[in-house]
Amino acid sequence: MNKPHTIGLIDTHAGGDVSRIVFTGIKELEGNSVREQMLYLQEHADDLRETLLYEPYGIPEMSIDLVVPSKNKEAVAGYIIMEVMGYPIYSGSNTMCTATAVIENGLVEKKDGILNFKLEAPAGLVDIEAKVENGIVESITCEGLPSYIYQYKEKIVIQELGEITYSVAYSGGFYILVEASELGFNLTLDEEKRLSDTAYLIVEAVRKKESLRHYLLGDVGPVPFLHFMGEVEKKEDGFYTSKSTTYVHPGVICRSTTGTGTSARLAYLQYEDKIKPGERLETVSLRGTKFIGTFDAVENIDGQNVVRNRTTGKSYIIAKSEILVNYDDCLTKYNELAKVIQYLE
Repeated sequence: MNKPHTIGLIDTHAGGDVSRIVFTGIKELEGNSVREQMLYLQEHADDLRETLLYEPYGIPEMSIDLVVPSKNKEAVAGYIIMEVMGYPIYSGSNTMCTATAVIENGLVEKKDGILNFKLEAPAGLVDIEAKVENGIVESITCEGLPSYIYQYKEKIVIQELGEITYSVAYSGGFYILVEASELGFNLTLDEEKRLSDTAYLIVEAVRKKESLRHYLLGDVGPVPFLHFMGEVEKKEDGFYTSKSTTYVHPGVICRSTTGTGTSARLAYLQYEDKIKPGERLETVSLRGTKFIGTFDAVENIDGQNVVRNRTTGKSYIIAKSEILVNYDDCLTKYNELAKVIQYLE
């Protein structure tokens, strides 16, 4: 019998979404950028993702963030995001969690005040602003990807639901956006399963209808996400709030409103000319957790108008531990795992 492999990690959550930040136990991956390292992992050792996300080590609602060396001297570290649906090139909640864990683990010196540094996601460099008080990371503000509306108020007929009006935004992944009230939802926790079931039907129908193409990246795969939009209410001048819920996978509704979901909402409000540069939107989840998105500016990139934005939230450290991956455990999805996990005595 072989000894188990040991993986060192910090568990975190932002808005209720648990991100497991992996610091040790994984061999260095091939690639000259975090994006190339992600693709190498995806092609050669996807069983690592499955092992850490499924029983006995995890659950599909979690995310894994593998901290890797960044070849870019501006970044203190890189991180590869692994979720049940695959490998997002960017995620707001995962970025908040990774940034907090990077500070906690000493890659960035923890000191009271405002800390500014960069991380490298598969999507590229991300500016981070961390606010530290009394030795606690009280908030993380992370730069969102350039976001835009791809389609606006399209129609589709779904047998179980009737005619649905939807829009599509890109904010790090393609999001289907629907008005919650038009589908009979108040966005309360008791609706969670029905929200998931409804979102599944809409996502599957839109996937069959057409493929989506990013203006720079081209084909980035079938649309994975759906965001239920609640009514937008004014809290004060330049500051709005809205209930919001994000579906990411069959049976999985995010605990948080998600950073990319919040960025998609900012793009939607800007498209409808309902928000101005410098104004903010607070998104509120089914569980009452909140992210705040800031609309910074509109910029034209290769003929596409995009929304520059930031998302602010708080990530909590909830555990520091080790996982022992056992070769002979029938529940472990091992297979190609040995190619990427470093044996530790």
